[in-house]
Amino acid sequence: MLVVNRFRVPEPEGERFRADLEAVYDVLSARAGFVAGTIGRNVDDPTLWVLTTTWDNVGAYRRALSSYDVKVEVVPLLSRAVDEPSAFEIVGRGTVLNTPSTRSLG
Repeated sequence: MLVVNRFRVPEPEGERFRADLEAVYDVLSARAGFVAGTIGRNVDDPTLWVLTTTWDNVGAYRRALSSYDVKVEVVPLLSRAVDEPSAFEIVGRGTVLNTPSTRSLG
């Protein structure tokens, strides 16, 4: 599973935001199911930042977000992300794609 979080950060706040983003990356990368991640800044618009993370599966990502240290250290920064869908399934040749469905039998 791929997670893409984009952020708009005024240039004067860029270095502080970078340090905060690196700390968030460290917390996330310590969680079970974390595969890889990248921090980036747009080459044409230095106010646009991105954090991408890859997880074993959606369950690993959701469990990571529900952990106490992530709620304390990561969620405040993630709340600054551009409001858009951020979780993507990784599509390989022949991959069976997720189908929209009700997740509970309620």
